[in-house]
Formats: sequence, structure tokens, C-alpha cells
Amino acid sequence: MSVPKSYDTVTEAMEDLMKRGYTANFSSDEDKNCLICNAPAIELSPDAFEIDELYRFEGNTDPGDEMIIMAISSAKHNIKGLVVNAFGMYADTLKAKITKKL
Repeated sequence: MSVPKSYDTVTEAMEDLMKRGYTANFSSDEDKNCLICNAPAIELSPDAFEIDELYRFEGNTDPGDEMIIMAISSAKHNIKGLVVNAFGMYADTLKAKITKKL
């Protein structure tokens, strides 16, 4: 994982990462135990990608504002993208498992 930058907001982080080529948007598919991207159509199992950078944002007043952004890449599939997930009580189970990959 590369040395992370410092961002003040989720939006700032996402905009910068997208400028740096992390343009695919991944979501989780718990039935298949993988990350999926619809454009281009691709499925990545946890061993098919690397987490390049990870950023955690804590909500000062609202636990719903607690987010993790993961910049991921897959050399095998020649793709870079973002995984956004809440953490704590709002966390997506599969994405939480993927975060443990760190």
C-alpha cells in the first residue's frame, strides 16, 4: 500500500483518487463473495485485487458519516477503482471482510 495523502472530506478524497485513475466504482455482492463493477462488467474476488490506499473519515456528530474509502487495483484485470463503505454499525459485511485484507 502506498503512503496515503491527507484529505479533509470524503468528496475531496474521491475527486483526487479519480483524477489519479481510480475511476471504476465497486460494490459488494455478498452472494458471490466478491466486488462487482458494472461498467466495465467485472467481478473481483478478494485475492484478485490489491488495496493501494485506504482513508477513514470519522463523523464528528453523526455515526452515519463514518466512511472508509479504499483505492483498489487489479493488475490481472487492468482496472483501478474505489470501494466506499460505512464502518461501525453501518458497515457492509463483505466490505468489512475485504478491509481485513489489510
